Amino acid sequence: MVADLHLHSYFSDGTYSPEEVVGHARWHQIEAVALTDHDTVEGCERMAQACRQSGLDFVPGTELTSELEGYELHLLGYGLDTRHPRLARELAKFQSVRQNRIREMVARLNELNVPLEPEAVFRLANCRSPGRPHVARALVQAGFCANLDEAFERFLKRHRPAWVPKAKMSAAQAIQLVHEAGGSAVMAHPGLNRIDRLIPDLVAVGLDGIECFHSKHSPATTQHYLALAQRFDLLITGGSDCHGLSKGQPLIGGVRLPAPYYDRFKAHRAAVATKHALPRSKSDPPGGTP
Repeated sequence: MVADLHLHSYFSDGTYSPEEVVGHARWHQIEAVALTDHDTVEGCERMAQACRQSGLDFVPGTELTSELEGYELHLLGYGLDTRHPRLARELAKFQSVRQNRIREMVARLNELNVPLEPEAVFRLANCRSPGRPHVARALVQAGFCANLDEAFERFLKRHRPAWVPKAKMSAAQAIQLVHEAGGSAVMAHPGLNRIDRLIPDLVAVGLDGIECFHSKHSPATTQHYLALAQRFDLLITGGSDCHGLSKGQPLIGGVRLPAPYYDRFKAHRAAVATKHALPRSKSDPPGGTP
């Protein structure tokens, strides 16, 4: 099966509904998809239902922001138990942090004589995991910026006057959380992070895979990470990182994970699911899959 394992919906900073994501995937003849909204699994139930109706394989997921040695690192959690109690608690914390970050960005805009209100951003976002793209859209909608690029360049990019850093958990904590919820932890778009030297440290704390195929990876970058994944015996994943129409490109169909890599991913997920379902003995350590 050809797969796209990095997709966003309007439950975070995408513009498509879960059903629209599935419709676009079918149009592009993609047979397996994962929903990886930022810090939420809200859309997974609807996405699963749409995939069942359309005959697509579905992998529930999320994208977590973490850090290692001061570097920001995005981790994709795949095959999660979306009702896992600790996962739900931690995601609720992340969502609260995101909402407070919106308020702080709007406060900084107000100091710059841009009279945007946080409620305008929250109404537009209409989800629990708002982000900078929602602030950018609100600025455009209110007429303070001509387009999203201007909003980011003037106000919202790193070190611009309304930029607010994200609060992050450690990469080890994020990987542990994914494992505890029965998932597999994959390093997202490593070509954007440029922290290859830290991959052995991530493997040591349980990293399961690397996203080698990504819309912002050149063919040479993809080959580089394929070699690294093989060196460390890691899963190989990939996806378009589609956010819908808000960012223009990339869109679904631009990146396809070849079938052999998805087959291995699927076999790994089946093994993890079986292990996670086994009853634990009293001697087993707490905290889920190590």
